[in-house]
Amino acid sequence: MDASILKDTAFAAANHEGWVKLAQKALKGADFHEALISRTDDNIAIEPLYERSKKARLTTRRDPSRPWHIVQRIDDPDPVRANRQLLEDLENGATGISLVFEGAPNAFGYGLPSTREAVDQVLRGVHLDMIHLRMDVHPKSRVCADWFVDYMRPRNINPKTLSFSLGIDPAATLAGTGRLRMTLAALKASLPQSLAGFFSTDLPGIVLEADGRVYHNAGATEAQELGAMLSIASGHFRLFEEARQPIVYAAPHIGFSIAVDQDQFLSIAKLRALRRLWARLQEACGIKPSTATIHAETSMRMMTKKDCETNTLRTTIAAFAAAVGGADSLAILPHTITHGLPDPFARRLARNTQLVLADESNLAFVADPGCGSGAIEALTTALCEAAWKEFQMLEKEGGILQSLVEDRFQKRIIAAREERSQEYCSGKRAIIGTTLFPAKQERAVTVLDAPHMPLPTDGVVHCEPLTFPRIDETLQASA
Repeated sequence: MDASILKDTAFAAANHEGWVKLAQKALKGADFHEALISRTDDNIAIEPLYERSKKARLTTRRDPSRPWHIVQRIDDPDPVRANRQLLEDLENGATGISLVFEGAPNAFGYGLPSTREAVDQVLRGVHLDMIHLRMDVHPKSRVCADWFVDYMRPRNINPKTLSFSLGIDPAATLAGTGRLRMTLAALKASLPQSLAGFFSTDLPGIVLEADGRVYHNAGATEAQELGAMLSIASGHFRLFEEARQPIVYAAPHIGFSIAVDQDQFLSIAKLRALRRLWARLQEACGIKPSTATIHAETSMRMMTKKDCETNTLRTTIAAFAAAVGGADSLAILPHTITHGLPDPFARRLARNTQLVLADESNLAFVADPGCGSGAIEALTTALCEAAWKEFQMLEKEGGILQSLVEDRFQKRIIAAREERSQEYCSGKRAIIGTTLFPAKQERAVTVLDAPHMPLPTDGVVHCEPLTFPRIDETLQASA
């Protein structure tokens, strides 16, 4: 075919207004906004059609030339069994592990024992210089960091060859457990001094974390989760500034943990928004922006107990969004986690999902594929604006720690959770396998035998802890 026969003048120029008129005609009197425009939990409008963004900026992961780390959670209370799981994961494609200890907000009732002996046992036979290692936020994060250093010392492991995250985030601990082991004043006085030596050595790795998962799983909106992470990171900066420590040394060692759910485009935009917000915060503090290091984990609140095989659909979409959004590392919750501690089959399915996305679908090949998409760019910008307002509100309340102690942030999260639950109860939103197309008969689910661990009760600073009911659980409570 001769392409020259196609002339621009042969077709009328298309524009948004013309499309809207045609859409209204097709709706036959139905309201355009009610029929075709939906809204997020932050009241951000999702339009049916977007024009391509002409002023888009790339928003890439820290090292866009390499794929994300395929991380498996190690959360078995039995360290020996956990070590077997860990080695099996690494031998079959995982490139990173996340040690989840008991008492962690994200342990969901399980987790490794918080002891030096457990660390030694679970890391037995692991070549730390060949993987990415992260420790999930938990009440003993600072002590656990010392155990990690003690583990490396006699083995002559060069820390500069490692990729790691120590996951120290007092705010996430306070929010998830309602407890801190020291007063806020003592925390501000001790944390900068204990970490100053580490920062001055120019070693790689994340030490301080801003963990948004605890707020997401409690019911926070996307803007609330992002605003919380900004307030945490700002609090980290403030600690070092008050201790007369240069924040420029701290910035590269601050990382982020974020939840991704089945809302594909919103999750992509959320990761991209986080990178922009982190860069803006650093600029406001007068330092050259460093690229955000982001660990993503699939949402717990979206998981269901009924027809739990449908969870694989949700986690696959969420994992896709994390990869496209530019996560540096990713962990997928096994589909049976709502029934107990996942068995090897469920863990393998979670691991293989990432392997297919990384090695067969090659999602890491293109840096920031959402760049320029009208929809994703619009959502990214809107999330940045909404999250910045939430961040400003938290700062007016004295920072996130003070807001949590005074139970202010918790109330906003609970209000968002209840509003979302009402939409599911009314049928405005649906859950496949639970409220829509439920299974006629539930299949048996196999999980490992493991004790359910209570949250810690010790501490000198108390607040109302966040609770983590899944969306399907809030429906049952309302029934």
